[in-house]
Formats: sequence, structure tokens, C-alpha cells
Amino acid sequence: MSVPSAAGPAELVRLAGVTRRFGDGPPALDAVSGTIEAGAITGIVGPDGAGKTTLIRLMAGLLLPDVGTVEVLGHDARTGQAGIHAGIGYMPQRFGLYEDLSVQENLDLHASLRGVPTADRAEVFARLLALTDLGRFTDRMAGKLSGGMKQKLGLACALMGRPRLLLLDEPSVGVDPISRRELWRMVGDLARQGIGIVWSTAYLDEAEACDRVLVLDGGRLLFAGDPEGLTARVADRVFRLSGFEGRRRAVLGRALAHPGIVDGVVQGDAIRLVVRDRSVLPAVIADAGPGTAALPARPRFEDAFVDMLGGGPGAGSALAEASRFLPRDDARPVIDARGLTRRFGDFTAVDDVTFEIPRGQIFGLLGPNGAGKSTTFRMLCGLLKPSGGDARIAGYDLRRQSAAARSRIGYMAQKFSLYDDLTVAQNLDFFAGVYGLTGDHRRRRIELVSGIFDLGPRARHPARDLPLGVKQRLALACAVMHEPEVLFLDEPTSGVDPITRREFWAHINALVEKGVTVLVTTHFMDEAEYCDRIALIYRGRAIALGSPEDLRRSAAGPDLPDPTMEDAFIALVEASGRREAA
Repeated sequence: MSVPSAAGPAELVRLAGVTRRFGDGPPALDAVSGTIEAGAITGIVGPDGAGKTTLIRLMAGLLLPDVGTVEVLGHDARTGQAGIHAGIGYMPQRFGLYEDLSVQENLDLHASLRGVPTADRAEVFARLLALTDLGRFTDRMAGKLSGGMKQKLGLACALMGRPRLLLLDEPSVGVDPISRRELWRMVGDLARQGIGIVWSTAYLDEAEACDRVLVLDGGRLLFAGDPEGLTARVADRVFRLSGFEGRRRAVLGRALAHPGIVDGVVQGDAIRLVVRDRSVLPAVIADAGPGTAALPARPRFEDAFVDMLGGGPGAGSALAEASRFLPRDDARPVIDARGLTRRFGDFTAVDDVTFEIPRGQIFGLLGPNGAGKSTTFRMLCGLLKPSGGDARIAGYDLRRQSAAARSRIGYMAQKFSLYDDLTVAQNLDFFAGVYGLTGDHRRRRIELVSGIFDLGPRARHPARDLPLGVKQRLALACAVMHEPEVLFLDEPTSGVDPITRREFWAHINALVEKGVTVLVTTHFMDEAEYCDRIALIYRGRAIALGSPEDLRRSAAGPDLPDPTMEDAFIALVEASGRREAA
């Protein structure tokens, strides 16, 4: 992706011993040094609270360092902010445009803010609309755009005025795999034109695609360089465990209990393991049972990242250990959707979707932004009345017995859905009351989830002030407070770093082993591997239904002999689109 000159790549940003504090706590950034080069994509990578957003805001001239120097485009951040602002494009972490303005009105506004001459605007708009493929949507309100389209509009506005440096703070959070690939194509083209790109991300497959990465943790710089340089640290220590009988989650739990295992995740029908050394493998294989084999796997940047941070959360879940066991001897499906349909006026958002989920399984709803996943989800939660079809939850008809059905459900919404103005403790107490918990049992459950999700130190903090990872822990704590039979998780780890994501899934996997049934939506394709079965939703219809392995096999062909889950997602959606167009 890089475009070096004869004299080598130009340095657009130079950081020297940069420290920044907020209040009396530990520094958000601690003596960070590094450079950003023209014509390259530099990833800013790290877990929640690592300092990624603080670093980008320093480069944007929105914050000043307490110690050290920040030079951007030859300007000192303390004295040359006007020059910095004139030469950069900045796309904040949250959608920063005006949702009650149209696409064109947002472009007009940013053209005025960046001083684009009126005579030049038609050419500039045409170029940006062609780049982002938003030309058909100029009259649409920004608030009505899908997640991917919002990010494209944000990118178009950030590019107004042809910046030399483009700062993107987690631009792909909540964006489906197709839109993510389109964003990467656009950004790659910009880098080839010589623009310096800074891409902050919690998605480590994106970090792997960068030219260089700066890895942060707790405000400290742990690594700077080529992603392959970090990945090489776990060469010969990554294995794929397969051939075992029984439930994958139970095998993973036993493997993680071995002290020589650094990290482990479900990967389709197999288990992916990172080991400290190969000597632990015979014991892991013996635990997994007859027929088990451990074959070397290609190391990923994520494997090395988790290893560098000290490994994943390990085995066990205190939440599951404290939860009741739900017997699996009832053959009836826990979730049963038949011909589920939802229309909004003349628009059919969900069209004749049918599936069933037995007890103790994880079922995934995948699909592009705007495909109908969340609408299906809300109907099954009893939050939205179907226009047609029927649904049962734990044996209760959602049309006639919705209150009884909802009492069996734990729900974690796509966007943080708790009360921003309430403290952590007040949110927990409120939701305990909503779920009908009383007396000592209520107190014990609040204490339990507070301890498990490490919420006690923040009990008096307003929810709005929490970091994203802590917000998500609070949301999950509220959803499982009452020991639900069914757990609905709508993009539960969107934007969450890999360590926190593993903590979430350790609890979810262990709850499923206790008989809890989980319905999950996700844009993170590695999470789709955790599912027992998946329904791929596109334009309101289920276009594929089966296990992760089934979906990969159905997408395989001469041009794609061994597809990843993301490859399969994109191939199946594109094939469905071609059939509809034929």
C-alpha cells in the first residue's frame, strides 16, 4: 500500500515522549514516541482504554500534550493548530455528522467549513460521491443511512479539501463485512495517492492489513512496526485442534484450564489454540478425547496481540457457576419462528423468515447493515409486533403470552440501552426491579454480577462516562441478572477489544453449557464461528441456514477453494443479489 519516494517516505507526524493525563489517575498516554508516514496506512491498535482516541485527538490538534512534542505536517501542536487543521481530515469515533441533514446538505456544510470555493464544489462533490458510491442517496437524511453508508459519508466529509493526513477513529465499528471491505478499498486508494492514513481499530484483522501498527496498552507503546513483525512472535505456537467428539465449548473449556495455553477460541468445528510451547499439547489432546489431532495453523496478528498482553481470560465463568442448570431433555425448540414477517408501510423489512433453536445452542443472525436482522431480533424479543407469522419463546406464544415470554428473556441491545444519567449501581438496581427480583435474592444477584464484571469500583459513576468496554459489561450484567433461559445479544461486542470480547464469550459459552439458549447478531466473523447454526439474512429473507462449516462449504468454488467466514458471507450475499437481478 505504501508509496515511497526516492528519498524515502515523508514523515507527516512525529511524536516524541508524549504524555497526556486526565485528572489524577494514571496517564492516558505515557511517553509515547513514533511517526506517521505519507502514503501508508498506520494502525493504532489496543484494548479499550489503551489511549487510541487520545492519541488521534492529539494528532488532530484537539488536545495538547502535558509532556513531549507532537509535530503534524511540520507544525508544532502547541503553536501551529491552524496549519494542522488546514491539512488534515478527521473522522471521529462516533458518527459526527448531522443526522437531520441530507447527504448533500452535510457535504455542503463541510465544504463551507473547509473553505472549498463555490466554483470548485461541483467537481469536488462528484469526486467524493463517486469514491463513496453515495451519488444515488444525496437527498436521503443522514440519520436514515445504514451503518456502512454513514461511515462512507463521514469519510467523504473528512476528505473535503484534499487533506494530506486522514485520521480515522475506529471507522468500521458496527459496519458489516461488505461495507468494511469497501471502506478498506477506498482508504487503500487514498494511501496510494500519497495521503497518510491513521486507522484506529479494535478489529485485529484490520490491524493485520495495515502497513505499520502502533500497539498501545494502558497508555504505553508496546510495539511499533510491520504487523508481520509482531505476528512472527507466535510462529510455531498456534494449533488447530480437531477430530474430537462432543461439544466444542466443553473441549475449549478443558483446554484453557491447562497452564500452558495462552489463548483459545472456537473456530467452526475446531478449536484454535496459542500455546507457550508444544509440550502442553499431549495433555490437551488426551483431555479432548480419542480421535483428536493438533495441527499447526497459520499465526494471525490477533494471536500475537493476545499473547503480548499476557493471554486470554482463561477457563471458567463465575457467572455460569452461579447459574442454575437447565435440563436438555425437552425436545421442543426454545425459539421457534414460523413465517416471521414485518412490513413498514409498503416496505417489507422481514419476509417469511423461519427457523428454530433447541436448548443450549448459539444461533447467529448475520447479514449486511439494513438486511432485517435487528427487526427480526426485536420481533422475537416481543418489542415489535409481527405483520405476519408466529414466534414462540420457551413455549410461550409472543402474540398472546408476550409478558410470560419476556420474563424468560435477557436482552442486550445493539446500542448501549441503559440509562446514561443513572450510576452503575442505580442501573443494576433498576433492572433487578424490572426483572422482578426482590429482597435478599435481589441484593445477592446485584452483588454477584457487580463482582463478576468488576463494576464495583465504578458503582457511583454515571453510565454515560464509562469506557465502551465497561458499558458493555454493565449491559450484559443487567441482561443476565435474572438468570434468563434465553439470551438475546444484538452486536454485543461491537467496538470492543479482543480481550474483553473473549471475556464476554467465556461467560456466554459457559452459560450455553448450562442450557441457556443464545440468539446473537454480529458483524465480527470470528464470533460467527462460535455459533452452532447461522441464518444469513439479506433484503429481509433468510438466504442461507446451517452451521459455519455448512456456509463455508456452500460458498466454496474454484475461485474460493477454502473460504473464511467473511469470504462466505460476502460470496453468499453477492450470489443472492445476482439471482435477484437476473
